[in-house]
Amino acid sequence: MAKNAQPVAKRCKALNVSPAAMGYNKKTTNRNPKGQMRRKQSEYALQLNEKQKVKFVYGMLEKQFRSYYERAEKMPGKAGDNLLILCERRLDNVVYHLGFAQTRRQARQLVSHGHFTVDGRKVNIPSYQVKPGQVIAVRQKSRSSVLFSKLTGEDAPFVTVPEWLQLERDELKGTVLRMPERADVDFPVEEHLIVELYSR
Repeated sequence: MAKNAQPVAKRCKALNVSPAAMGYNKKTTNRNPKGQMRRKQSEYALQLNEKQKVKFVYGMLEKQFRSYYERAEKMPGKAGDNLLILCERRLDNVVYHLGFAQTRRQARQLVSHGHFTVDGRKVNIPSYQVKPGQVIAVRQKSRSSVLFSKLTGEDAPFVTVPEWLQLERDELKGTVLRMPERADVDFPVEEHLIVELYSR
C-alpha cells in the first residue's frame, strides 16, 4: 500500500496547516523561520497548495484523491463540499475523530491491521465510506491491548467528538448519527480552488 512518509512538521509548515489538525499538538519546526516572507503566489500555486493540503491531511495520494473528486462532481450539490464530505466519511478519519487513534496516520494503520469492526464486521480498508446508523467499534480481540485499554476509565484522554458522531467510550464504540457537512471539517480549506484546478 502506497503511503506518504513526509515529515509532518515540515509539511505542515509548507502547506500552512496547523499540526493540531493532524493530531500533533506539540510538533514544531525551526526550519526556514522566514518561510512566510515569500513572493506572492500565482493563482495556480494557490490552487495546487489547497489540493496538496487536503491530500496531506487525509493521507491520500493523487490517484485516489482524483477519483474522489470525479465522484464528488457527479453528486448533487457543490463539488467542493462533496469532496470534503467524502474525505470526512473515510473510516480512518472516523476512527481518529472518535479518539481511538491520536492521529489520522495512526488511525489508517490501525484500520489496515484489522482492529475495527463496522456493524460487527471486520473492516480493514481505511477508505471505507461510513453511513448514518453504522456502529464503529474496536474488535473484541484488540481491546486488551495497551493502546486501547488506555482509552477507557477515569484516566482516559478527553476527546472532542464532532456532532455527526456519538462516542460510547466505555464500550469502545461510536455511532454515525448523520452524514458530515461542510461545516464539520476541522481545518481551514478553500475547496473552490481545488475545483478550479481540476476544471482547468
